[in-house]
Amino acid sequence: MGLNTIKVIAFDADDTLWVNEPYFRETEDKFCEMMEDYLPHHSVARELLKTEIKNLTLYGYGIKSMTLSMIEAAIQMSDKTIGLAAIEKIIQFGKEMLDKPIELLDGVEEVLQVLQGKYRLVMATKGDLLDQERKLLKSGLAEYFHHIEIVSEKKEPNYEKLIQHLDIPPEEFLMIGNSLKSDIMPVLNLGGHAFHVPYHTTWAYEKVDHKIDHPQFKQLASIREVPQHL
Repeated sequence: MGLNTIKVIAFDADDTLWVNEPYFRETEDKFCEMMEDYLPHHSVARELLKTEIKNLTLYGYGIKSMTLSMIEAAIQMSDKTIGLAAIEKIIQFGKEMLDKPIELLDGVEEVLQVLQGKYRLVMATKGDLLDQERKLLKSGLAEYFHHIEIVSEKKEPNYEKLIQHLDIPPEEFLMIGNSLKSDIMPVLNLGGHAFHVPYHTTWAYEKVDHKIDHPQFKQLASIREVPQHL
């Protein structure tokens, strides 16, 4: 199916529309520095990642999930000797992240302006509902979107449900995002189209090693390239 079938374009939010992952990495670095009395920096980072992945089914994605995982990891790494002051510091790390300004990525608003009216535009993101709603409000982008979908996970059943809700066949759906694992592969598997716009920082859990070779997939260098491929 060619790109002329597309009627709905869905955009991932974090690190596709606005900056997100660098804030998580900055906080991780602060946490690793704080825990260096117990383990080397790289070991703290590894243990935190293990704790975060283990907790995904309980807490989902986002800042609150990371904050709880940092507290749990600190307790484990310190053999339950971590002080209340350190726990308070971790909670403050989380609050500082929640208070970050929204920084739109280059070209995002211009591309949305070009596409609005020609396609139904959707924001499809995963994470904490309250936090993602806050970011969307701060971004000033809500007016461009026909529909907002915030889910706890982005796998094939989630996209299948979204496409059914939009009342279109998969070949009329295009997903644009920075994560091959969450934004691209599930949509291609369902018969939809996908444009990958990589971001310079990607969470280790989202990384995919293999190359994607698919007729309905395009690799872009920037979100600014989207209109010329449609």
